[in-house]
Amino acid sequence: MKSIVASILRDEESQSPEGYRWSLDPFLLVAFAGATCRAPMMDLGCGRGIIALLLAAGGVERVDGIERQALPVAAARKNLGRLPEPGRFRVIHGDLRQCRELFAAQSYRTVLTNPPYRSPKSGRIAPDAERAGARHEMAGGLEDFIRAAAYLLKNNGHFCIVYLSERLAELLSLMQSCKIEPKRLRMVHSREGEGAKLVLVEGRRAARPGGLKIEPPLYLYDGDDYSAEVREIYTGFGLGQE
Repeated sequence: MKSIVASILRDEESQSPEGYRWSLDPFLLVAFAGATCRAPMMDLGCGRGIIALLLAAGGVERVDGIERQALPVAAARKNLGRLPEPGRFRVIHGDLRQCRELFAAQSYRTVLTNPPYRSPKSGRIAPDAERAGARHEMAGGLEDFIRAAAYLLKNNGHFCIVYLSERLAELLSLMQSCKIEPKRLRMVHSREGEGAKLVLVEGRRAARPGGLKIEPPLYLYDGDDYSAEVREIYTGFGLGQE
C-alpha cells in the first residue's frame, strides 16, 4: 500500500497545478497521530485527500473526509479511487458546519484536521479559491472545526490537529469548552534556536481533565536540509528523502 500511495503523491495530477500543493503539515499530523489513530476516522476539511492517503499508507481501514469545495472533492475521490478497496475511503461534499445534518453523533473514534490557519483579515488572500480556502478561514473558523469534532467523536475518542503556535491559547481554550481535553502537545520549529511556528495537539473527548504531556520539540530543518526526523517521516510514507 505504501508504494501505491507514494506513487499517487508523486503524481502531479493528484495536486492542483494552479492551486493548493501538498505541504509538510499533513505529514507531520499523521505521523504525530501515529498509533493513537483508530478507525473509523474523519478528516475535517479534507481537501484533495492527502490525510486519508497517508492513513491508508499506514494501514488504516476506514477514513471519511468532508470538504465544501467541489474541485478538491472531485480530486480527492479520484486520488482515493486509485487505492485497492477504494470503498473504505469516502469523501463527502458538504460544509462541516452542517455536520449534524450529515452524520450521526459519536460516529468516529478519531478525528484529524489540518484546518486553515488564518482569519480572512490576516495577510494576503490567494486569488485561487482552493488555495485561499486552505490557508484562510473563508467558510468557518477554528471553533467550527472543533465543534464538529466534538459532535462526531465517540467518548474518549481522539482528536488530532496541526495549527499555528501563535493561536495555541485559543486552540486549547476552544477544545476544553467543547469537552475535548488536551492530552498531548508538541511544538514545531523550523530550526533549533528559533521560535515555534506550528503546534501538534491531541485531545480526547469527555476525558478526565489534566494529564497534558508536552513532547520534545520537532525541528524541521538541519541547516538547509530536512532534519533526520522529517526525513524519517517521509521515509515512513514510502517517499524516501524527498
